[in-house]
Amino acid sequence: MRWIDKMNERAELMGRMLETIGAMEVMPEGALLDQSLREASSRCLNCKHADGCKDWLAENAKGAEEPYRECPNAELFKSFLKRS
Repeated sequence: MRWIDKMNERAELMGRMLETIGAMEVMPEGALLDQSLREASSRCLNCKHADGCKDWLAENAKGAEEPYRECPNAELFKSFLKRS
Protein backbone atom coordinates (compact mmCIF):
# COMPACT_ATOMS: atom_id res chain seq x y z
CA MET A 1 0.00 0.00 0.00
CA ARG A 2 1.34 3.42 -0.90
CA TRP A 3 2.00 5.67 2.09
CA ILE A 4 -0.64 8.21 1.05
CA ASP A 5 -3.25 5.46 0.75
CA LYS A 6 -2.32 4.20 4.20
CA MET A 7 -2.62 7.73 5.63
CA ASN A 8 -6.06 8.16 4.07
CA GLU A 9 -7.21 4.76 5.29
CA ARG A 10 -6.07 5.40 8.85
CA ALA A 11 -7.60 8.89 8.94
CA GLU A 12 -10.90 7.35 7.89
CA LEU A 13 -10.65 4.63 10.55
CA MET A 14 -9.83 7.15 13.27
CA GLY A 15 -12.74 9.38 12.26
CA ARG A 16 -15.12 6.44 12.17
CA MET A 17 -13.94 5.31 15.61
CA LEU A 18 -14.58 8.77 17.05
CA GLU A 19 -18.03 8.86 15.43
CA THR A 20 -18.90 5.34 16.58
CA ILE A 21 -18.23 6.10 20.24
CA GLY A 22 -19.84 9.54 20.09
CA ALA A 23 -16.64 11.45 20.78
CA MET A 24 -16.85 13.80 17.79
CA GLU A 25 -19.54 15.86 19.48
CA VAL A 26 -17.66 16.26 22.77
CA MET A 27 -14.05 16.72 21.70
CA PRO A 28 -12.24 19.66 23.28
CA GLU A 29 -11.00 22.48 21.09
CA GLY A 30 -7.79 24.40 20.74
CA ALA A 31 -4.06 23.78 20.68
CA LEU A 32 -4.20 20.89 23.15
CA LEU A 33 -6.58 19.02 20.85
CA ASP A 34 -4.42 19.78 17.82
CA GLN A 35 -1.35 18.26 19.47
CA SER A 36 -3.33 15.29 20.80
CA LEU A 37 -4.73 14.53 17.35
CA ARG A 38 -1.31 14.79 15.71
CA GLU A 39 0.01 12.24 18.19
CA ALA A 40 -3.10 10.07 17.78
CA SER A 41 -2.69 10.14 14.00
CA SER A 42 0.88 8.95 14.31
CA ARG A 43 -0.14 6.11 16.64
CA CYS A 44 -2.94 5.11 14.27
CA LEU A 45 -0.65 5.21 11.25
CA ASN A 46 1.77 2.83 12.98
CA CYS A 47 -0.89 0.56 14.51
CA LYS A 48 -0.71 -3.16 13.75
CA HIS A 49 -4.43 -3.73 14.45
CA ALA A 50 -6.05 -2.07 11.42
CA ASP A 51 -7.84 -5.25 10.35
CA GLY A 52 -9.22 -5.74 13.86
CA CYS A 53 -10.26 -2.09 13.90
CA LYS A 54 -12.15 -2.51 10.63
CA ASP A 55 -13.90 -5.60 12.00
CA TRP A 56 -14.77 -3.79 15.24
CA LEU A 57 -16.18 -0.83 13.32
CA ALA A 58 -18.31 -3.15 11.18
CA GLU A 59 -19.61 -4.96 14.27
CA ASN A 60 -20.39 -1.68 16.04
CA ALA A 61 -21.83 0.28 13.13
CA LYS A 62 -24.77 1.41 15.28
CA GLY A 63 -22.49 2.79 18.00
CA ALA A 64 -20.46 1.74 21.01
CA GLU A 65 -19.72 3.10 24.45
CA GLU A 66 -15.96 2.53 24.27
CA PRO A 67 -13.37 2.28 21.49
CA TYR A 68 -11.82 -0.93 20.21
CA ARG A 69 -9.71 -2.27 23.06
CA GLU A 70 -6.61 -2.80 20.88
CA CYS A 71 -6.71 0.80 19.64
CA PRO A 72 -3.53 2.64 20.63
CA ASN A 73 -5.70 5.74 21.07
CA ALA A 74 -8.38 4.13 23.22
CA GLU A 75 -7.42 6.00 26.40
CA LEU A 76 -7.30 9.36 24.60
CA PHE A 77 -10.68 8.76 22.99
CA LYS A 78 -12.18 7.69 26.32
CA SER A 79 -10.81 10.89 27.87
CA PHE A 80 -12.82 12.90 25.33
CA LEU A 81 -15.97 11.10 26.50
CA LYS A 82 -15.22 11.77 30.17
CA ARG A 83 -15.15 15.53 29.52
CA SER A 84 -18.74 15.57 28.30
